[in-house]
Amino acid sequence: MTEFAVRPLAEGEQRPAFDVLSQSLHGPVSTDERWAKRAEGFPAERKFGAFEGGTVIGVTSSIATELAVPGGTTLPSAAVDGVGVRADSTRRGVLTALMAEQLADCAARGEVLAHLHASETTIYGRFGYAVATRGKTLRILKGRARFRDDAPSGGRVRLVGTDAAKKLIPELYERIAPNSPGMMTRPPVWWNWARDGLVGENFVAVHTGPDGDDGFVLYHPQDRRSFEQPEAGAALVVRDLHAANTGALAGLWRFLCRVDLVGEVRAPDRPLDDPIGLMLTDPRACEVLGLEDSTWLRLVDVPVALAARTYRPAAPVVLEVTDPLLPANSGRYRVAPEGATRTEEPAGLALGVDTLAMIYLGDRAPSRLAALNRIEVRDPAALPEADALFATATAPWCGTPF
Repeated sequence: MTEFAVRPLAEGEQRPAFDVLSQSLHGPVSTDERWAKRAEGFPAERKFGAFEGGTVIGVTSSIATELAVPGGTTLPSAAVDGVGVRADSTRRGVLTALMAEQLADCAARGEVLAHLHASETTIYGRFGYAVATRGKTLRILKGRARFRDDAPSGGRVRLVGTDAAKKLIPELYERIAPNSPGMMTRPPVWWNWARDGLVGENFVAVHTGPDGDDGFVLYHPQDRRSFEQPEAGAALVVRDLHAANTGALAGLWRFLCRVDLVGEVRAPDRPLDDPIGLMLTDPRACEVLGLEDSTWLRLVDVPVALAARTYRPAAPVVLEVTDPLLPANSGRYRVAPEGATRTEEPAGLALGVDTLAMIYLGDRAPSRLAALNRIEVRDPAALPEADALFATATAPWCGTPF
């Protein structure tokens, strides 16, 4: 079998690397026009290629960002925005070599976390990733969506033109987010794509509260009319919705539900605890169409990650963590309301670094994972304490496509 070599991309190698990613993810055939639109958002930095005889056969890519953890701290994180291997080069260890190189690079850069949205969910567990945030797809039936009298009224909502939105929305997001565990900062390289690919392809509405602009929504109409149902009206599809507070969130939902000639509002990847259904007189007017995994999280520096988040009141628990790929993470950690530190004390619970990712942001309770044999219980008294320590007041949520 022909050998391949993994190395960082050099300047000028982005186009063939982009083509490999696009093909592996079944994107459209690459053209000069398409590449010209993506080139600015696809720098050589932070990309690794697998090369065979000078030809790119596999690519992995990430962008530098920060991820919010319980307590409000944001940690340096790698947002893995592309992993792909050419169809004629799979099952040769190319992806494994690329992922190992990327993890080592993240650790060398001092990044505490790595996270991704998985296109193929059976791949990433063996590299220490696991589902750490989830989202739900909502459908609001406009004809039945009446807001309760006691629901927050919200402020003023205005439509913003595309050119103005391309400047305003990045500034507004930076001001109001990340405000929930699992949310990420959006660096300039992300906006290089999103200004045209997200903001430029949707209508933009901005909410203004007592202290100024505090929320926004990006949406587009989808025609639902057919020969059988000519009066079905449009569906408004929400692409990006963020609010600094409940009043702004309510105001944006009210706006969406008042747009004329609309039969329903669809919103994929909303937080599990989005309260829109509780604001309506008929909760069934807000349907949950699906529940999806969102962030796959990898703890790159376990001691720093555990020390950075806050914990709720409970008795201390000692965790024994195993990490075959980054063995410096392996060891015992005492987790208590005042923080987390390495220890030599006996462990009450033992788990892999992937399972730790599932409880780290608060998405899953340790007791649920222990019942599924994902956590080894050495001291039964430790389990309810771990549930309490890792619990969060809000459901973790990412809310950013990449």
